[in-house]
Amino acid sequence: MNGQPLFCLMAEFGNAGKADACISLKPLGYVESPYRTPEQAPRQGFTSDILSKVVVLPEYMAGLDGLEGIEKLVIIYWAHLSKRDALMMVKDGRACGIFSTRSLERPNPIGICTVEVVELEGNILTVRGLDALNKSPVLDIKPYVENPRLR
Repeated sequence: MNGQPLFCLMAEFGNAGKADACISLKPLGYVESPYRTPEQAPRQGFTSDILSKVVVLPEYMAGLDGLEGIEKLVIIYWAHLSKRDALMMVKDGRACGIFSTRSLERPNPIGICTVEVVELEGNILTVRGLDALNKSPVLDIKPYVENPRLR
């Protein structure tokens, strides 16, 4: 991961054909996790006490300033080994559309996981409860904020 875009897709709507219609994501780091295959990872990160590391690339390290004292983060990552052609799946014994599930097998396999921060040392965040596979590109890190209206 050298700061190059993960992918670039020209939109076919809105500003079609214009350079600013390109969706460009640059990984800011990667995951070090014991999970090597989708079958090894928990279906939801909060069900696991396993520790993982989020390694932030040096050029994004300044973005970690201010995380001291924050107990929960949202890690947004690219599920790089997920199947991308699924639109239907079986959930609770019946067929349903992929958008009614949290499955990572979807057209844009973006993973979102709320984790507990265990340690921040330099450019490495040690977290508990991350469901990402080893080497998953990290797209963003955000502080977790509970929305009381959604309880």
